[in-house]
Amino acid sequence: MVNAMYSTLKDYIMENEFCIHIFEDRINIVNYMCIYEFDDNSIIIKYKNGIINIKGKNLTVCKLLNNEILISGKIEKIEFR
Repeated sequence: MVNAMYSTLKDYIMENEFCIHIFEDRINIVNYMCIYEFDDNSIIIKYKNGIINIKGKNLTVCKLLNNEILISGKIEKIEFR
């Protein structure tokens, strides 16, 4: 129990938890693991528990950091696998 509490507290303080914010014309993803594929119509991103497949038109990476990506464009579909 102590280990679980420590892990939860550490994740909160260090912001290690996967987080996704979905807006009308952009998606912000924090604490992803890697980008598998990227083009104007599809972006596939791996995170701790699976894969996110983002489909749309004119998809563009507006911000790219070690653990954060901001994607803009006409987002048509988001699949979690």
